[in-house]
Amino acid sequence: MDPQSGLPHCYRHPDVETGIRCTRCEKPICPECMVSASVGFQCPDCVRNGSGTGHAPDANQPRTLAGGRVATDGRLVTKIIIAVNLALFIAVQVAGDRFVDELVMIGYAYNPVLGEVVGVADGEWYRLITSAFLHQEVPHFLFNMLGLWVIGGIVEPELGRIRYALLCLLSGLSGSALVYLLDAPNQASLGASGIVYGLIGSWVVLARRRRYDMRPVLLFVAISLVFTFARPGVSWEAHIGGLVAGALVTYGLVHAPRARRELVQYAVCGLVLLLDLGIVLGRTVALT
Repeated sequence: MDPQSGLPHCYRHPDVETGIRCTRCEKPICPECMVSASVGFQCPDCVRNGSGTGHAPDANQPRTLAGGRVATDGRLVTKIIIAVNLALFIAVQVAGDRFVDELVMIGYAYNPVLGEVVGVADGEWYRLITSAFLHQEVPHFLFNMLGLWVIGGIVEPELGRIRYALLCLLSGLSGSALVYLLDAPNQASLGASGIVYGLIGSWVVLARRRRYDMRPVLLFVAISLVFTFARPGVSWEAHIGGLVAGALVTYGLVHAPRARRELVQYAVCGLVLLLDLGIVLGRTVALT
């Protein structure tokens, strides 16, 4: 307190007199330090350590449509997924077919290269996930990475990183599960198409939720499905499995009631996971 003026000095600038105090902690603050709040002004410490309403520091942070945190980089998870795909693609080019045979999605078959029986039914459940990040041919790799980059750039900012990562994993797993169920047990399958089509299904739900014009979105889906069924050698099971899973998961994420949002969201993800596990267990019993 200055004895001549009777005014206190700013707690951060001792040489500056001020008649303003923080509305939360009542420390004196000068015009340079004060931060405008809904009522009065706050000091930098209170702004940094809390929301100004008595809630947690992140309570007033902006949220995505699904309730996730808004991130400065809206494609971080997409970049990580592409990097994983790229690393495996390079490994395939270096190590060759044997590396592919270790990770590709296959139900139950004898592999002459490895000299053993392989497949999900033989206990190699990891193939359900690893195959969703595996590519051999350059066009296949580039096409899927382009889809991830473009559609992932639309979906990831709307969901937030954690929810988006769950969506991608469940889409890839669901695509592999449907391949396992419907394909011949000795038919190999690989590629990120299940994830890409999961993002397409998610995009449809998000566009509907945002009340966008659905005609361009549905036209894109129709073209994608024509490509799926008209081109020989395409694993339509992975595409459809990913598409349905992506739509279901996203519907649960964006339509969950706010009061129980996280509970409902993770319950929906858990139900999709249980459905996939049920398909895998049932098919395994049938093959063995």
